[in-house]
Amino acid sequence: MRVHDFAGVGVGPFNLGLACLSADLPDVDGVFFEQRDGFDWHPGLMIPGATIQVPFLADLVTLADPTSRFSFLNYLKQTGRLYRYYIRENFYPLRAEYNAYCQWAAAQLPAIRFGSRVERIDHQDGVYALRVLTSGAVETVLARRLVLGIGTAPHIPPALRAVAGPSVVHSADYLPAKRRLQQLDSITIVGSGQSAAEIYLDLLPEAAKHAYHLTWLTRSPRFLPMEYTKLTLEMTSPEYIRYHHALPVATRDRLGREQRNLYKGISGDLVDAIFDTLYEQGLTGPVPTTLRAGVEVTGARHDGDRYVLELRHAEQDRAFRAGTQGLVLATGYASRVPAFLEPVRDRIAWDERGRYDVSLDYAVDRVGDEIFVQNAEEHTHSLTAPDLGMGAYRNSVILRALTGREVYPVEERIAFQEFGAPALVEVAS
Repeated sequence: MRVHDFAGVGVGPFNLGLACLSADLPDVDGVFFEQRDGFDWHPGLMIPGATIQVPFLADLVTLADPTSRFSFLNYLKQTGRLYRYYIRENFYPLRAEYNAYCQWAAAQLPAIRFGSRVERIDHQDGVYALRVLTSGAVETVLARRLVLGIGTAPHIPPALRAVAGPSVVHSADYLPAKRRLQQLDSITIVGSGQSAAEIYLDLLPEAAKHAYHLTWLTRSPRFLPMEYTKLTLEMTSPEYIRYHHALPVATRDRLGREQRNLYKGISGDLVDAIFDTLYEQGLTGPVPTTLRAGVEVTGARHDGDRYVLELRHAEQDRAFRAGTQGLVLATGYASRVPAFLEPVRDRIAWDERGRYDVSLDYAVDRVGDEIFVQNAEEHTHSLTAPDLGMGAYRNSVILRALTGREVYPVEERIAFQEFGAPALVEVAS
């Protein structure tokens, strides 16, 4: 029976990038399984005009292999849009454009099997056996190694888990619910990041037309813009990964909370666009909207045709309530351990808090070179985990581990600054 060098489970941008970078390697045999019928990246957030938050160079392959046939620029060339993109003079692709690019790449990769769900993984005779369900048929696929790219799942904070219904949607499902929400008399968005801001700006221009009051609540002390200065961007570097990975678990977790605005904030242009829209609408009278920062949701309940939110203003330490008919939870995503790993759980290394203990090379198995993760290592590798711009770097590292050689050059040092104290500290006498 055929034994693949590795099997990728889940095909989001990161495992899709791995599929691209391994496609033309004659000595590497990989197979990828995705339960969806095709590639579709955050379909519920394909808001017209929305862009991704990284430049086009942070595509699936370029930062590992600028000559790859799967580059974004080659996609533009092959689809006859390269000169239009050049004239546009904007480094940031539209979100719908990035999704179309990924679909173009996926269509060229026979190693990807869409509509295939991995239900169970066992380890036997030195290989991993994947039980795969495709169109009702079950088969067993063997692979020496695994690369888990199942992505993150929509996160609902505990205080909001008691409410449900057609008028409560996570931002991941926003667009299909938009028209339904606009029939209500009030909509409240809860969240601090880019998705919350994009949804707010999408709903704001039509608030008066549809006669709903639009509220945006954020736990952050202000509507935080994402910090995008160049020395801060050096934190998405191999040096910072090594520095952060070596810190104690408690320190890493604290930094994860403190650094959220570095990659989960709102783009400055979007913040300005929101203000400009508010200003324009305010020319003719009060705008039917409320923006309130520094507010935490402590509880929620259903009351007739409305939801009642229990709130607390952090700086004033004051509790209050707010009612709304519609609720959009732009509360982010969280990594998860899939059930299909349960049979091989004892082969995986776990940290003291029950999370993957991810090595510098992105391995989570006890051996250190069998099971790799994509975007499940924020607690060990910091803000680089979800960053599309670091996907090609991570895949270069994973391919090095899979093949035993450096297929694509793996940068070791790119930052001007130093992280941490020097190895030898001189004490003045």
